Amino acid sequence: MTPGLRRRIGFEIELMAPAGVSRRSLADDLAARTGGRVRPVWHRDSEPSLVPGLGRFLNLTLGFAVDRPDGSPLCTLVDDITLIDGLDPRTPAPPGWYRVLSDDSRLLGLLASRCDPAAPLDTVLDPAAALWDVKPELIGDVVRLDDAGGSTIALAAPAGGERERPCEIVTPPLAANHHEALDELLGPARELGFTVPHEAAVHLHFDGGPFRRPEALANVVRLFARWREPLRALLQTNPACRRLAPLPEPLVAATAGRPGWGELRQAADDGELTKFFDINLTQLFAERPIRDTVEVRILPGAIDADAVVNRAALVELLLERCLVSSSLPEADPDPAAAAEQLMHFAAEAMARR
Repeated sequence: MTPGLRRRIGFEIELMAPAGVSRRSLADDLAARTGGRVRPVWHRDSEPSLVPGLGRFLNLTLGFAVDRPDGSPLCTLVDDITLIDGLDPRTPAPPGWYRVLSDDSRLLGLLASRCDPAAPLDTVLDPAAALWDVKPELIGDVVRLDDAGGSTIALAAPAGGERERPCEIVTPPLAANHHEALDELLGPARELGFTVPHEAAVHLHFDGGPFRRPEALANVVRLFARWREPLRALLQTNPACRRLAPLPEPLVAATAGRPGWGELRQAADDGELTKFFDINLTQLFAERPIRDTVEVRILPGAIDADAVVNRAALVELLLERCLVSSSLPEADPDPAAAAEQLMHFAAEAMARR
């Protein structure tokens, strides 16, 4: 039997609403069940740009925070642009569904702080426009905000293509009763007809503090790099999941000895570390962490609390092995033997509790 979870963990669970249902539908349902309330919020993301010379567009999309009656967070439901399979790109946006686009992360932050996600499309950019003493322009069904010199600051456009259906459930950090908390969210989702998307993953956010010791971080890098394939096989990583990659080689190479923190930080910079690897370690190196966590990104999608908690418990035990001062050894070249070794590490961590 898989042990229960002991550490504080935040969960991100990617789901897909059925046609005619949206993440707002689930937010309203959860609020009704708990006696809480729903607040529209902005969710920041990026996507490749079709404009020549512009690598990506930065987006604000509509999400919904669900609060309990006492004001504490139950969850937030947001879009995930990697979920596209089964969506019809020709479907027009339902009323009230739109996104805000910019090409500058600083402008996007300003827009998020000034513009109300509950506002209608035609007026959502007005508060930002007031900062530049200009007025937005409506061009067809798109609102464009330019500065006085004609440079575009932002666009607000309908979010068609059934973008209301992708739904990533983001929990607050859960310190106890993980299974019950997840079932409170996933049970209603199943009743509404939500399913696991083709590209889905589950992400786990563990508190980052314990992994700031160089020995512990080096072991985490060894686990997700040297043991990558047996670990992914054991967890049944979804091969269709996007935005996963092996950790950068400079960071992996730096763990060959007993590196200090400065060496690991430099190796992370040399390897151009981002969040889009099998494990997101960027917040450990950030001067002002947005979320002080390490994010494990290779769990497959699930809509059942048992499946999520069972895999999370294995990851938790393997991360606890990384906290031991001794270096994680090399993986056995035989995949089956390597998987057995990982289970042995987990059993050792369990025995130390």
